[in-house]
Amino acid sequence: MNYFAHALPWLDRSPYLVAGTAVPDWLAVSDRSVRMRSKLVAPWIDSEDRQLAELARGMLQHLADDALFHDNRAFVELNLALIVQTRDFFGGERGFRPSLLGHLLVEVLLDAHLVEGHPAELERYHAIIDAVDPPTIQAAVNRMGRRPAERLATFIGLFRRERILLDYPDDGRLLVRLNQVMRRVRCEPLPDSFADLLPGMRRQVSARAGELLAGIPAAI
Repeated sequence: MNYFAHALPWLDRSPYLVAGTAVPDWLAVSDRSVRMRSKLVAPWIDSEDRQLAELARGMLQHLADDALFHDNRAFVELNLALIVQTRDFFGGERGFRPSLLGHLLVEVLLDAHLVEGHPAELERYHAIIDAVDPPTIQAAVNRMGRRPAERLATFIGLFRRERILLDYPDDGRLLVRLNQVMRRVRCEPLPDSFADLLPGMRRQVSARAGELLAGIPAAI
């Protein structure tokens, strides 16, 4: 799951719970060595510090939802289908890049489907993320984790400015975002012609969106 799918059921709750649903994905970009496991996060959901408790609850929700989502039959089948399509596009390329793209595209294109179907909720999501305090979030994560996050607050500011979810429904802008990921993981960039695959992939993911989200949010 990606940012919007994680947050959508919780937009009426605390802003720090909503932000918490994004923290594991933010860390995957800002501080890749920082891994927030359930056993590190769970003790904090009863903290007397309500912002800290709500942030922990959102993070724990993210982890529970991801575990369910990645075990979902629709995800497994779509992931394989998009890996094969990507591999064929690159002439039978094997290895990390097709596997990464298959996984990433299922999640991003599901978010694109939700963004198009929930424009008012997307606006609310952005307003909520704009309202939280990034240094407070980084400090809370550092209380929970075994390693300190050093760039999380800065990345949250970038995430707010970039509004990346607005790019997901557009094939050309999505390709730019995908290539940002490719650079970050030191893979060869995707050619412009890769965008020709995206409309068909969108249809496949949208057709199974209900299956992908079955049981989400998971109970924590």
